[in-house]
Amino acid sequence: MFERLSRPLFRLVPDNTHIPFMRGRIAGLAFSALLSVASVVLAITPGLEKGIDFKGGITMEVRTPGPADLPTIRTALARLPFGDVGVQQFGDPTTLLLRLPTQGEEAQTQAAVAATRSTIEQVAPGVRILRVEAVGNRVSDELFQGGMIALGLSLLAMMLYIWFRFEWQFGVGAVVTLILEVTKVIGFLAVTRIEFNLTTVAAVLTIVGFSVNDKVVVYDRMRENLRRFKTMPLRELIDRSINETLNRTLGTSMTLLLAALPLALFGGDTLAGFAWCMLFGIVISASSSIFIAAPILLFLGENRLRRGTEAVAAPVKAAPRT
Repeated sequence: MFERLSRPLFRLVPDNTHIPFMRGRIAGLAFSALLSVASVVLAITPGLEKGIDFKGGITMEVRTPGPADLPTIRTALARLPFGDVGVQQFGDPTTLLLRLPTQGEEAQTQAAVAATRSTIEQVAPGVRILRVEAVGNRVSDELFQGGMIALGLSLLAMMLYIWFRFEWQFGVGAVVTLILEVTKVIGFLAVTRIEFNLTTVAAVLTIVGFSVNDKVVVYDRMRENLRRFKTMPLRELIDRSINETLNRTLGTSMTLLLAALPLALFGGDTLAGFAWCMLFGIVISASSSIFIAAPILLFLGENRLRRGTEAVAAPVKAAPRT
């Protein structure tokens, strides 16, 4: 009984799994590169749905006494001289999100907010203004640049960390994989039209941290096996290392998926973008550790990581008798 309880009761994959992942290394890299190129194209055309953090403007969250009459409210707000005013349902039928373009100076912004408040109160008496957010062009540009700098610095820090902890082949493989992952997440945002704002940037940075942690675990097992199996071909050694850490990789990913899924389904519009971005990033990260990072390491280190092991593996010749 105690012996049974000392063993894991549930395993995602058997302990003696021997899946030849490296057989599909070319297809995996080609498919990943294709998706990343398509993601970059989609990020340019039609582009990302930037939130107020990055494009500037005014956001007003309002709540009506009953279900909102969207056509009437849109018609009334369209008469205002402040540009195209976006109106959408936000969560329940009584809550609306209004978006106005940037109005320039602070006085113009306050005038636009006051006129919008007055107009919607006439259309829907008893309406309540829950929050008002205004971001100017200069501030939005600074926020966008700051977010991109944070993302770039995180990739650089990850490369230096893995480089110093392992060899440069590991660092290059990890950073190239992270860049491919980030571009895919950007493509996901472009396709789903989820707002690209500071919240989604935080989600991308979280994905980068999780992905690096997963790759460090796999790389650490590869380094152990490099020291343990002196004559094993690198391709076979990488397959062995991935299979040995497969339960850990899938278990961690499933745990994060189960934690993020309720946020995506029931967290509301405020957290939905962050949660869906996390869900997609977790799937991409788990698959890239196997099909992207490992093949890149194989190509970079096939003739370098084994340097000096031939002499160890070669039999020692006996000295000639005299």
